[in-house]
Parts: sequence; structure tokens; C-alpha cells
Amino acid sequence: MGAGYVDIYLLPVREERLAEYSEQATTFGAIVKEYGGRGYREFRADDVGEGFAAEDGFTMTAAVAESDSRVHRDEVIEKVSVVARTQDEDEQIADIGAMRYGGSETFVEP
Repeated sequence: MGAGYVDIYLLPVREERLAEYSEQATTFGAIVKEYGGRGYREFRADDVGEGFAAEDGFTMTAAVAESDSRVHRDEVIEKVSVVARTQDEDEQIADIGAMRYGGSETFVEP
């Protein structure tokens, strides 16, 4: 137990802007890894339950950011949050107000 930590983000993204979002997420993930994150991946939902469905015109995405621990995650995010390349100056590509997220410590790792 305690062999890693992940943050999981569920975020509805405008369907017509998925390509732009993909570019932003790729940049963000690279920066996370540059500042010490263990890994970063994004997923596009294609089979979700009723509580996870996005509104019409949006696609639900899920991101997983891996760290060594919660403390390590906090250190990485503190560094990443001040990097200009992570700031979105454009109109919202995603519905940030509908984003759900949380951090979890590894519980089972067969």
C-alpha cells in the first residue's frame, strides 16, 4: 500500500474543439512530466454510465496524473501552475465548471 498517487480529472470538452484540447493536454502533460510527475494520460469516454455522460455538444474526457505521493503531487502542481504554457488565454474549450477531480493513493497493485 502507498506505492503511488494519482489525480483523476473528468472534464467535458466541446466536441468541435477536441483537437485543440488534445494539443493543450499534450502540452500540460509534458510539463507535468518535466517537473517530476511520473506520468500523464488523457482518455476520451466512449462507454459511460448516466452519471458521467456529457451534455450534447461535449465529449467527456478523463485525465490521470501519476505521482509518487500526495506530497510529491502538490510539489509538482505548484511548479506547473506558474508555467505560462499551462495558462488558457482563449475562450473555454472545456466546461471547467463541470469538471470533477480527486486524488487517490494506491490501494491495490497486483
